[in-house]
Amino acid sequence: MTRAADPAGRGGDAGCDAGLAARADAGPVSVTVRSDDPHGAQALHAGLVACDPALVLLFGSPRDALAPMAERLHRLLPGVTLAGCSSAGEIGRDGYQRGTVLGIGFPRATFRAGAVALRDQGDIPVSAWLAALRTLHADFVPDPRRAVFGILLADGRSGHEDVLAAALDAALPDVPIVGGSAGDGLDFGATTQILDGRPVPGAAVFVLVETALAVAEVSFAHFSPTEDRAVVTAADPHSGTILELNAEPAADEYARLAGLDPAAMEPADFASHPLLLRMGRRHHVRAISEATAGRGLKLMSSIDTGTVLTLGRAEDVTQGFGAALDSLPQPPLMVLGFDCILRRLAVERAGMAGRMGSLFARYRVAGFNTYGEQHAGMHVNQTFVGLALMPRADGDAAH
Repeated sequence: MTRAADPAGRGGDAGCDAGLAARADAGPVSVTVRSDDPHGAQALHAGLVACDPALVLLFGSPRDALAPMAERLHRLLPGVTLAGCSSAGEIGRDGYQRGTVLGIGFPRATFRAGAVALRDQGDIPVSAWLAALRTLHADFVPDPRRAVFGILLADGRSGHEDVLAAALDAALPDVPIVGGSAGDGLDFGATTQILDGRPVPGAAVFVLVETALAVAEVSFAHFSPTEDRAVVTAADPHSGTILELNAEPAADEYARLAGLDPAAMEPADFASHPLLLRMGRRHHVRAISEATAGRGLKLMSSIDTGTVLTLGRAEDVTQGFGAALDSLPQPPLMVLGFDCILRRLAVERAGMAGRMGSLFARYRVAGFNTYGEQHAGMHVNQTFVGLALMPRADGDAAH
């Protein structure tokens, strides 16, 4: 079954208002279809085409279903920038979803977009990335009267998102950029990135967007540091694996600190007991994806020997989320959201998926569950990051 959001993102089966493209405050529109729907591309097209989109983002699971649907939709929407990635789950009008493809259309009346593939993410060709990003920005010629932001969809298994986020910050220092690392459910296998309706293996996709709407960045985490610390005494930076903590096998020492059974740890345990890295006055999660056969800890980010980590304590995953969005200048037309899969697991384990779904619906959140999040020039984990898109009051600055 297909559900299409109305122009304000509130959801309804009637699809888009045909007059939307003429509105000066036209917000994004989201449409959800089942990933196994043989007519899914046509349903996405039917829900998006009346909005005359300049840009369509697609997020979906399982991974193998995304590319065929993207290719069919791209043929149905010629001239539209179409980008996306596979996910560890989707966020739509009903909250957390799985086994769906979510399409978000950004109306041409209020949005303009360009995109580039930052290829060979695993090899870190920073100079080539910087050149491609600067060329995209120069060719884009942003209107200084309008807001500009960037969306990064990284290869969640290539690693090196820290370097990628830093390169984007260096190339486009005045552009707020948010995004997420593509996923493959809870399999932590290969991921798919899409540009112009086709897969771009091993690449990150960057979308530069200009809008007549007001834009505000959103970031929220639900953890606090404890007094327990550990030193990374051996690591494999290339694979993002901690081999030893405090000169002990990393998985065993982590289990001891967290009070867990080292033989029975699972992703939800890692979500409840995150490892934190302090940078300046803030702590950022270095999320664990799995314990390896060699008793190491595989992370969703890079790690170096000598790093001091703090054991974190997860708090109520919904606590403060509504308050953070209530602090926005005005109710959003949509919040484009990137939410870590470990946050979702914590929500589901705590039995609060319905409560979180209500919050997502109230604030019109649409996006996907990630293997990591990009925000403010950094790669982080176990965090919700996003962009709130709001009508502009007369005389207001864009952001």
